[in-house]
This record gives sequence, structure tokens and C-alpha cells, in this order.
Amino acid sequence: MGFQEEMLVERICEIYDKISRLESLKPSKDVNMLFTQLVITCIPPCSIDVAKLSQGVQEMRSKLIRICGEAEGLLESHFSTILGSYPNPIDHINIFPYYTNYLKLSHLEFTILCKHSTHAPSRIAFVGSGPLPLTSIVLATFHLRSTTFHNYDIDHSANSKAIRLVSGDPDLSKRMFFHTIDIMDVAHALKDYQVIFLAALVGMDKEEKAKIVDHLTKYMAPGALLMLRSAHGARAFLYPVIEPCDLRGFEVLSIFHPADDVINSVIIARKYQTPIPSLDQGLGPIIIPSKCSEIQAFNPLNHGNMIEELALEEQLS
Repeated sequence: MGFQEEMLVERICEIYDKISRLESLKPSKDVNMLFTQLVITCIPPCSIDVAKLSQGVQEMRSKLIRICGEAEGLLESHFSTILGSYPNPIDHINIFPYYTNYLKLSHLEFTILCKHSTHAPSRIAFVGSGPLPLTSIVLATFHLRSTTFHNYDIDHSANSKAIRLVSGDPDLSKRMFFHTIDIMDVAHALKDYQVIFLAALVGMDKEEKAKIVDHLTKYMAPGALLMLRSAHGARAFLYPVIEPCDLRGFEVLSIFHPADDVINSVIIARKYQTPIPSLDQGLGPIIIPSKCSEIQAFNPLNHGNMIEELALEEQLS
């Protein structure tokens, strides 16, 4: 590890130390300041590979991802409650401090989706939608104006807050549905969606994420698309990383690593039309090993393609 990477890890460890001593992760001046410092530290593009870090740093990273997830949930809950106090919450949604990031991320995901589907999906599932389902709201409002969105979350209070946001909107209230259930308990309903989004914080580590992906492999419709959020470089201290090799049963179509203030990488994969026979039938369908080595050959979306995508967007909406 080079000097710059060492300094970066040292800085992240310092911030982690301060965050772990906080009495509460609920939004406050101190909490906001420390998490802002953390994000600013992790955003610049860098070549660090978190998989190669020492055991101690790996453990710190796992704890930090969980803490970030908890803090993010509390921040969303806080703002969802504030928004829910307005007569029409959707009119005020831009008070959420990271709203512009969601606008950029959703536009990016929509653009990537356009590259790999011939027409707008009629039904989308979003797994892990939370109390402030901004991706669904932004996609439904600006990009996919006739699609219905089925939002899945394990937390009843998160769904109650989310429902409050859209229930007064004449359009969104007809196209947004909320299901309080563990996605591992949803089986045959999954085949009804042309696209499934998996939130970054559903499955906090590789094992949990792999279980969920295997479950989706089993029940999604053949040819359906899976949109996942991952992280790259130092951003992997904030969110779990998904490798193409983790997506057994799916063909990885494209991977995009943003270099701006959109933190999450975006992966789009298509469920194979027919399962690939595996050497060990107990493992279920597995991705052909060459898929992992071919990853550099994928043509990740670059911003130069945005213009032609916008023309597609007009046709789809």
C-alpha cells in the first residue's frame, strides 16, 4: 500500500474512532460534521483495494459500514417525519440535504436502464426502500411516468413514514405500493417485475448480500434486470462492495463507477434465460468464470453518452 493510501486509511480510522464514541447517531451538529468529513475523505477517486487491507482495518470497515447504514436510516427517518408534517410532502422533498445526489443517481440508473431495455418497465420492485424512498419517487416523477413501483422494507415504521409522503399525491399514490416483509420471504411475486433494484444497504456484508442475490436468482423472471449499488475505491468504506463474481445466475451487463459526488457504483445484470449447468448442482446456477475476467471489457457508461440517452428518455416517458 502506497503512502497516500496509508494516510487515507489513517484518516478514516481517526474519523471512525470519533464516530464510534458518539452517544447517538441521530442527526445533530456533531454527527453531521463527522459524517461529512468521512464522505469528503472517501469521495476522491483512488486505487485502494479494500479486499487487500489488514484484518484490523477490514474489521473497522465492516463496523463503519454498519454505523453509516444506521446513521443514514436515522437521517432519512428524521427528514421523512419533517416532510410528513406538510400537507403535500412531495412539494418540499428538496429539503433533504442529499436530494440532488438522488437526482443524479436516479438519472444515472435510468440512463443505464435505457441502454439495456427496449421499453419502459411496467412494474419495478425496490428492495430496502426505507422511510424516504427517494429513488422510487424520483424515477416515478421524472423518468418512468407510467411504471408502478413496489417498495419492500422489513421495517413497518419506515413504510408508514414512506406512505405518508406519497398518499396525498394524486399520481404517486396510484403507482406506489409498500410491502412490509423480509425479501427472503417473498418468492413467486418476484417474477412479476421486469426490474428489481437492490438498495446498497440491504445485506451489510458479502454473505448476507450473496444470500439475497441467490434468492432473487431463484425467483426472478428469466431475462429480468437487477440493478445493484456497490462502491469502489475509498467509497467502499461507506458501502458494501459487490463483485461481478458474486452475481451467480446473472449476466453482468455494465458497471459504472461515478467520479463525482454520487457515491454509489451502479451495476446492472440480467437473469439468464436458462440456468447455466453448474459442476456442483448444490451450488445452483453459477456465472461462467470468464465473466469475472472480462469485466474490463464492459463498456461502462460515460457522460458523453448522456445526450443520446436523453432522447430515449423522452420516448419512454
